[in-house]
Amino acid sequence: MYAQLTSWDNLLLAYFKAAKGKRRHPNVAAFEYALEDNLLQLQSELQAQTYTPGRYINFAIHEPKRRIISAAPFRDRVVHHALCNLIEPVFERTFIADSYANRVGKGTHRALDRCQQWVRRYRYCLQIDVRQFFPSLDHAVLRHVLWRKVTDPATRWLIDQILHSGAFVLRDEYEMVYFPGDDLLAALRPRGLPIGNLTSQFWANCYLNPFDHFVKRELRCPAYLRYVDDCLFFADDKALLWDWKEASEKRLERLRLTIHPQAQPRPVSKGIPFLGFIVFPERRRLKPRKGHYFQRRWRQLVMDYTDGRITLAQLTASAQGWVNHAGYGNTVGLRKAVLSRQTIPPRHEGIRRRNSPHAG
Repeated sequence: MYAQLTSWDNLLLAYFKAAKGKRRHPNVAAFEYALEDNLLQLQSELQAQTYTPGRYINFAIHEPKRRIISAAPFRDRVVHHALCNLIEPVFERTFIADSYANRVGKGTHRALDRCQQWVRRYRYCLQIDVRQFFPSLDHAVLRHVLWRKVTDPATRWLIDQILHSGAFVLRDEYEMVYFPGDDLLAALRPRGLPIGNLTSQFWANCYLNPFDHFVKRELRCPAYLRYVDDCLFFADDKALLWDWKEASEKRLERLRLTIHPQAQPRPVSKGIPFLGFIVFPERRRLKPRKGHYFQRRWRQLVMDYTDGRITLAQLTASAQGWVNHAGYGNTVGLRKAVLSRQTIPPRHEGIRRRNSPHAG
């Protein structure tokens, strides 16, 4: 596996995947400027096992809650793609059909469609999500899951390098939880995957894959789906859902994870909040905070366009992207109201003259 991973063809493919849509970024352009030299250097370090990941750049986003995003250097992102090119197919065939995050042919819209199918079929839904999911992912547990499929020592070495580089990146985001049998040294266990890494998104699926099979094989839940750490169980018997919740809590303890305690079965007729929408049997509504967020963002984008900071094409692309997303719900009135409420004024003449190629 490692010989394939470090091959020129795989590294070149990994570069194109990592650079897709980002080739104008300075760090990507700098790597591309000496592409052959950079890939040969990376190949040499990987083959000699002297490769060391660089430092992350961390920044916070607030959509809707605060999250710390960690951006790896571009050359490391190439390595992440090179690794995933080889190990993703190995794990992909072990995933259940109704796991939808970060998988080819799946995604948010297919997950919403599946959710609505079951909302129409069952009376109740239990929705659970993991507390502090990415900060909580335990490296020892993850290695145990990965090593079951990855037996090549060199590939394991590379995985360890990437894991070690992200250990404690989210330390300040984690509130210590002690599990049965823990001592005080449990606080020193390496944990956490940087949000933003391709490997983190993929490994999150691997981490919860044993739980998915527990739900399907041992709980025998016929209507279950998961998107990252958001899990939905459907049934016509509320008592059965309470039993499944208790069993799920115990099983997730083995993975050193906990769920939010307020999770409880609810009638599907009240709507299921999922992936930015509220899903009812006969319709979908965009979550109000999603609409309010885009309204604020749209006002800022219009101001940026008016002041010459972005082009009309960029403004149009932002509007079209939101319209396409919101269009997966029953939101015709909302879309018209949001976009018609903000008039797009002409750009400032002073800005146009200053940006003109003929300006003195």
